[in-house]
Amino acid sequence: MATDNTVTLIGNLTRDPELRYTTGGRGVASFGLAVNRRWQQNGEWQEAVSFFNIVAWAELGENAAASLTKGSRCMVTGRLEQRSYDNKEGQKVNITEVIADDLGPSLRWAQAQVERISRDGGPGGGGGGGGSASSAPDPVYGDEEPF
Repeated sequence: MATDNTVTLIGNLTRDPELRYTTGGRGVASFGLAVNRRWQQNGEWQEAVSFFNIVAWAELGENAAASLTKGSRCMVTGRLEQRSYDNKEGQKVNITEVIADDLGPSLRWAQAQVERISRDGGPGGGGGGGGSASSAPDPVYGDEEPF
């Protein structure tokens, strides 16, 4: 039986994306997302907020760090991933994160200007990692232009 682990969230960034690089040069951005939920109960509005840690790798993370700021309304599609580590006190800590597959600004109450970047890391950034990334076709779109 196949299982699907996909989540889509729409919320506001709780902090600017923090962009770091692995020792291999791969970018990774992390930020927080607050998702508000409102409902009416007995004629009164109720509200709850859920907080999620978002992780975006490679070009997606680099673009997120260059485009999004604290307070930005953002849509995130990705998967839930759980991991654990030992903290400074030696206690095991379990966390659940959303590993982003795609991100985008919400256009419900704002406007955005899309700037296409070069896939070879030329003007406008993008390539991330050097090498001949532009010589191999994209695994999803092949040689087709995304837009």
